[in-house]
Amino acid sequence: MGRFLRVGPIARRCCGQATAEFAVALPIFLLLVCATLDFGRLFFEQMTLQHAMREAGRYAVTGNKLAGTDPNTGQPYTRIQSIIQIAQNAVAGLDVSGINISSVDGGAGSAGGPSDTVTISLTTNLKLITPVIASYFGPNGIYTFTVSTTFKNEPFDPSQTN
Repeated sequence: MGRFLRVGPIARRCCGQATAEFAVALPIFLLLVCATLDFGRLFFEQMTLQHAMREAGRYAVTGNKLAGTDPNTGQPYTRIQSIIQIAQNAVAGLDVSGINISSVDGGAGSAGGPSDTVTISLTTNLKLITPVIASYFGPNGIYTFTVSTTFKNEPFDPSQTN
């Protein structure tokens, strides 16, 4: 018939040892998993924001404006609003409200004229979710990104600068 396995004191001691080892290893493993997720989010946001600034800069140098009206103002898009909209479209839901556009000749808030140099920069924050990792990024666990790009405008028609 069937055989029964008898569990003796040695087997019971090994079971307790495995439980204790698991209890020690689990927090370390979970910390590594959460740290991997945090750093993955951090690198994803950095690369996405850099991509958005490049796309906005590439659009800015053409001197073009988006067709249609800005849904926020109901007015036709200006060059600045068009550049911001291009950046917003490229970030897949991340915050670009801190975007700054300036040019050498036009100053802050200007995308410049033909052959001017335009700089587009963005500063935004990311709150890290792992407390142990977040403590290395300041008291609030917030990492601040600053990304920017600088391009020279193409020689477009000067009437497009509005």
